[in-house]
Amino acid sequence: MSDSPSQPFRHPPDREKLPVAALLALAMTGFICIATETLPAGLLPQMADGFAVSQSLAGQSVAAYAVGSLLAAIPLTLWTQTWPRRSVLLLTVIGFFLFNSATALSTSYWLTMVARFFAGCSAGLAWSLIAGYARRMVAPHQQGRALALAMVGTPIALSVGVPLGTWLGSAIGWQLAFWVMSAMTLALIVWILASVPDYPGQKGRKQGSLFRVAAMPGVRAVLSVVLF
Repeated sequence: MSDSPSQPFRHPPDREKLPVAALLALAMTGFICIATETLPAGLLPQMADGFAVSQSLAGQSVAAYAVGSLLAAIPLTLWTQTWPRRSVLLLTVIGFFLFNSATALSTSYWLTMVARFFAGCSAGLAWSLIAGYARRMVAPHQQGRALALAMVGTPIALSVGVPLGTWLGSAIGWQLAFWVMSAMTLALIVWILASVPDYPGQKGRKQGSLFRVAAMPGVRAVLSVVLF
C-alpha cells in the first residue's frame, strides 16, 4: 500500500502533542466513507419511488459502492503511491463531492449506479491512505493513539449512518440527503487544506507481490476476521 509500516518517519524531537485537528480531518474522511456507503440503506423507499424500481433494486446502490471499493483499492493505491499524500487525500474527498453530487442530481437509476460505483472507488483509495497518513504525523510512541483518533469516524458512521439516512430522507428527501453529504465534503476540503500536513509519496520502491504479502505471518488471520 502507499504507506508501508516499515517506512521510516522523521519528526522533530520536540513533537509531543498530537495534531488533533489533522487527525480528526482523517477521522471525518472515514466518517464520510462509511456514511456515503450506508446512506442509501435508510433511503430505500424514497429512492425506489424516485426511480420507479423495487426497493431491492434501489438497494443495489450499496452493492455498487462496495464493488467500486473492492476493484479500485489496489490499482488506485499503486497509481498514486508517488504522489504527495495530501494531494491523494484531497483527490478522494473531491471524488466523494463529485459523485455524491451526481447522485443528488440524478434522475436515472443507471446513472446513479455509476455514480455510486465511482464513489466506492474514492473510498477504496481513502482506506489505503488514512492509517498510514495518521502514523506519519506523529512520533513512533504516539502512533497507536494517533491511529485510534484517525479511525474514530468509522464506528460513529456505522452507528448513525442508516438512522441518519432514514431521518434525512423523511425530513428533506433522499436527493437533499446526498446534497448534505456533498456539503460536508466541501467543509472537509477546507479543513484538510488548513490543518493536514503534506508528505511525499514513495519513489523508486519495488513492490512485493500480493501472494508474498498474504504469506506474511498474521496477515491472513487479520483479513479473515475483517471478512467475517
